[in-house]
Order: sequence, then structure tokens, then C-alpha cells
Amino acid sequence: MSLNVIDLIKGQLGPALVSQAAAQFGESESGISKAIGGLLPAVVGGLANNADNPGVVDAITKASSSGILGNLLGGSSNNPIITNLLSSLFGDKIGGLVNSIASFSGISNNSAGSLLNLVTGATVGTVGKYAADNNLGASGISSLLNDQKGIISSLLPAGLSLASFGLGAENWFGQAKETVSSVASTTRDNIAEDVATARENVTERAREVREQFENNNNNNQGGGSIWKWLLPLLLLIAAAYFLWKQCEKKETTTTTTTTSDSATTGSTTDTASVTGTATPAPATPRTDENIDLNGVMLKGYKGGMEDQMIAFLKSDGYKNAADDSALKDKWYDFDHVNFKIGKSNELEAGSQGQLDNLVAILKAFPDAKIKIGGYTDKTGDEAKNVKLSKERAEYIKAALVKAGVGAQVLEAEGYGSKFAKVDASASDAERAADRKMAVRFAK
Repeated sequence: MSLNVIDLIKGQLGPALVSQAAAQFGESESGISKAIGGLLPAVVGGLANNADNPGVVDAITKASSSGILGNLLGGSSNNPIITNLLSSLFGDKIGGLVNSIASFSGISNNSAGSLLNLVTGATVGTVGKYAADNNLGASGISSLLNDQKGIISSLLPAGLSLASFGLGAENWFGQAKETVSSVASTTRDNIAEDVATARENVTERAREVREQFENNNNNNQGGGSIWKWLLPLLLLIAAAYFLWKQCEKKETTTTTTTTSDSATTGSTTDTASVTGTATPAPATPRTDENIDLNGVMLKGYKGGMEDQMIAFLKSDGYKNAADDSALKDKWYDFDHVNFKIGKSNELEAGSQGQLDNLVAILKAFPDAKIKIGGYTDKTGDEAKNVKLSKERAEYIKAALVKAGVGAQVLEAEGYGSKFAKVDASASDAERAADRKMAVRFAK
């Protein structure tokens, strides 16, 4: 299963950066968030489409050491690495991409253009850092980008498509069309060969039947039996039926194979036309909203961690809980707090905002106590997974202590993959659901 590089990049484009970008560009945070949600898969798609371009791979390698991740808002707009790369990726279609994103998100074209540079900087910087951390050379980077081709269309928000950017699937992923044509051609050849074989079998069988009845006629002159003409007729009908079923079977196989290959190469439009089933629209990405904390507005997802915790505390659910056993089964997953890959003491950009929200909630409800939990997916050595998840939970506890609410944090525990639900053989994107940090109320 291939790594979804978009999962790596999201940490650089969290709520804190969205807020800063909104303030700098004079746009709403929801508009900035929507624009990023559309630009990110478009940029990754552009890289994937140019995975074998040495100039693109070289730009990614240089980005890892350029320090671009440390200054996305200020360092992306005029960075020659970014401007040259965008020209290579999109050529004269940049204007169409910017217009589509501006219209989709409700922000100005200037803001959309600036965000395109920012998202591209975050993308190449993150991919370059991942390549450096994992000792990937040029071929490794190309392979990583090529792996993204099959998933890009499915990650675009509802209301956007490659076609809406002027980047149709045939233009970007022409190889998919060639692959389907090649499969169809091969399958047609196989059908022709099998039909020819079936015809030969029928002809041979008819010859045997004819010879058999000629012998019978010689042994039974003047018998006039009805079987002289009826039995050969029945056999020929059976042979014709066999030939028809053989052709029908191969045609069915052809349709199935072509559909599968179309889906594999990401040609969702072709798949829909073959199967007659519309491709489900991708889920619309969530955006931060105002969450009311006793008159103070926190930025968080509606129905997310902050919203749920505040609702529970306001309902006196915590106050009325008899003991810890009444609270232990309800965990609240952090929506934005993520650690850098393999690290237990370095958070991804955009994580601090939700920790600040948690501090604010605890200060607003000083009687509430919590427990921190860390979790990993099912891959890797379990002893190391437990250690890593424990260290991450302790890191968050230490941050809360430093913020002045340490007395309300009773425990920090690492569970490794004990509660992981996604199989180890699943894609990295699917396993991401198991790699999380969470908090529950405790007594």
C-alpha cells in the first residue's frame, strides 16, 4: 500500500496557519481553509504527473534544505524554487487553477494565487524533508510521487474536479487511457483466439458425427431412421450453444477487467460510464468554527473535541459521574494535535492551537480532571509503539503542566496498538485513524 503524502503535508497547514493567512490576506478563515482543501490535492497531482521530471525531483530535493517550511507565509510568494516549479507543473493553466479555487472558496484571485505558492511550498518542503529523513534518492522520490496518481481525484473536495481546473484526467494521466486501451486490445485478441478455437472444435466434432453416420448408413442400407438427420442436428445445435456461451463469457470478463483497470489508474469517469454507477462525491473537508466556552470563542470543529468536551461539562455529566469507571469509556480524540513522524517531542505545525483550547477548557472548569492517551497503528515493533505513545502522552501532559493546569491532569498513558482497528496491511492513510492522541475525563 502506498503512502498518502497529503497526510504528511496537512500538519503544515493547520488552524494556526489558516488564521495567520486569513489575517494577512484579509479573507475569512473558512475561505482560506476551503481554498487549501482544493489546492493541496491539485498540487500533489501536479507533482505526481511530473514524477519522472528531473527538474521537479531536483526542486523537491532543494526544498528540504531551503528552510521554506519555517516561513511558509513569507517565504513562498517570491521563492524561485516555487515559481519555477509551478510553471513546470501547470504551465499556462495556472490562471485557470487560481480562478477555479477563488470561485470555489469565495476568496480573491490574488489570495488564491498567494495560497497556491504557499501550498506548493508546504508540499515540496514536506516531501523533501520526508525524502531526506528516509534517505530517498531521485528514484525514490519519483516512485513516491507516482504512487499518488491513483488517489488524487478522490481527494478533491465536493464541487471540484481536475476538469474544473482545466486539468482533465486524459491530460494528466494519459497513461491510464493507454493502459485501458492496451488491456482492451489484448482481451479482444484473446476473444478472437478462443472463438477460433471453439469453431475448430465444433468443426471437428461435426466431421466426426458425419463420419459416424456414414458408417451407420453403410451398415444399415435403406433403414430410413429419423436419427440419421435428427441426431446430427441436435449435436450441431448444442455446439452452436457452446460457441455462443464461450463468446458471452469472454465479453463479460472484458468489461470487468477494463473497469478494474480504470479504477486502478484513477479514471473514475471511465469507470462510471462502464458500470453505470456514479462515483461517490468526496467528503467535504471540515472547517474550524467558533465554539462557545462560557462566552469565549474557541476555534474548533463543530462536533469536534472541544465542542464535545464543553457540552459534556455544561451538562453536568462530569459532576454527576459517580466515579472513574463511569468516565473511562469515553475518549475525545484530538483533531489537530499531531506529532512529527517517529518523534515524541516535536509537534506538527498547527498543533499548539488545540492544546491552548484544552488549557482554556480546563481553566474554565477547574474541578474537571483528565487523562491523556497515546495510540499507534499496528505496524512496527509493539514494545517501541508503546514506548513512543507513552512518551507522546507525557509530552502533552508536560505542556499542560507548563500552561498551569497540571493539577488537573491525573495520568498520561501510552497504549501502542492495543486499540488499533485498521489492519497493518492497509494504506498509510487508512492507518492514520489509529495514530492519534486522545483525552478523557477522570476522577
